[in-house]
Amino acid sequence: MNESEEKTRVTTIVSKPLTRDDSPNGGDCLVVIYTKEPSLLGKRFVLDTNPVRIGRGSENNIVLDSDSISRRHAHIEQHGVDWLCVDDGSTNGTYVNDDQIVNEQRLANGDRIKVGPTIFKYLSGQDVEAQYHEEIYRMTIIDGLTQAHVKRFLLESLDKEIMRARRHLRDLSFIMFDIDHFKKINDVHGHLAGDFVLKEIARLVQSRIRRDEVFARYGGEEFSIVLPETTLDGARVLAEGLRERIEEARFVFQSEQIRVTVSFGIALLAPTDKCSTDVIKRADARLYEAKRAGRNRVMG
Repeated sequence: MNESEEKTRVTTIVSKPLTRDDSPNGGDCLVVIYTKEPSLLGKRFVLDTNPVRIGRGSENNIVLDSDSISRRHAHIEQHGVDWLCVDDGSTNGTYVNDDQIVNEQRLANGDRIKVGPTIFKYLSGQDVEAQYHEEIYRMTIIDGLTQAHVKRFLLESLDKEIMRARRHLRDLSFIMFDIDHFKKINDVHGHLAGDFVLKEIARLVQSRIRRDEVFARYGGEEFSIVLPETTLDGARVLAEGLRERIEEARFVFQSEQIRVTVSFGIALLAPTDKCSTDVIKRADARLYEAKRAGRNRVMG
């Protein structure tokens, strides 16, 4: 089953729910912050029964229909004032904050739970409602999988930086890059491995860019970086450094090493550019030149 075929559905919890008086954490919940099913994004599951079971089978409280999810994958159970995430012997494992758990782990406020391609965020405490609304806002600017900014935020930021660059007569560079043969990675190693590669690349890039530079997931396996006050040569140096670092990195998922390379396209804001679309198109054209020239290279 490919990504576009993956569906997620939710069944009604049939166990007798705990009341707020029965449970010291009556408002604790899981919020879907990343999913292959757009209609599920942002959905909140209040932990009002014990345990809350997650899996592919219809008997679960939260049913996620994906080949990478076991029939009874994991559950969330309450011990006193704490909630524990417990893996039920799933084939692909359950992750808390990207660390695979073999048995169980106590959840802390803000922990991320990954079950197959779906990521939940655990919210607890006295201000759960406020946290939930803050998380919904965060989803509008941050990609739940990679923690890079989303495309919409990138475009808004690029428009602002273009106006600033023209007002102060300063350089502005724009980088686009994507993962070479990403479909092959998914086909050979599975979509969970593909998710892992995306997260690791985002982590590598975020560790190398400055605070005023905007890094975003443009779509799929494609990323972009807005570089204020940066010349074309400066952008090339950054891109080449990232390319080398990614090529030399060890991407190991479930004991399998995955070779990863990326291709880059760079554009400098030109006096003739009428809007951000013009800069993006030129960077995208350079990216495809890098692909046609053999991949794993920087063009611009």
